[in-house]
Amino acid sequence: MTDTAQQPVFRPATVADVPALVALVESAYRGDSSRTGWTTEADLLDGQRTDAVAVAEAVGDPDGVVLVAEQDGELLACCQLERHAGHAYFGMFSVRPGLQGGGLGRSVLAEAERLAGEEWGVTVLEMKVIEQRADLIAWYERRGYRRTGVYTPFPYGDERFGIPRRDDLRFETLTKEI
Repeated sequence: MTDTAQQPVFRPATVADVPALVALVESAYRGDSSRTGWTTEADLLDGQRTDAVAVAEAVGDPDGVVLVAEQDGELLACCQLERHAGHAYFGMFSVRPGLQGGGLGRSVLAEAERLAGEEWGVTVLEMKVIEQRADLIAWYERRGYRRTGVYTPFPYGDERFGIPRRDDLRFETLTKEI
């Protein structure tokens, strides 16, 4: 953000945002541009993080929202929320790499928690994080998320989720009561 005192504007994404959302997510997680920030997965995965089809499906999901944070019309960050019975799933969390570490991610997470709790009436936010991302898991733990010990295998062989650089990847479910 050009002015750190100014808070971003949050809004639901539209289909017109899909190309910019794909570029944002890719820049935050894959390739050399992702190394500018601290959320990179470039040492764990090559290939894509998402694509226009998946993002368009998320934007059009009647039981979800892709929340964008922007300032002066510029897309800075996003996340996806999916409404389920009693909880919401949080994913596709991305902050422009050069803006990571400045509080924008905390603002996006807080807005997602507010929306899920106040507007959807859910009491738990759930997410899946690659177990090997200890720094990211620690960041979520500092914000009240807890590790559940529930693991999901990485979808090896499905390049829509990236090309693994190692054979021991798996996701751990984290939860927070909101």
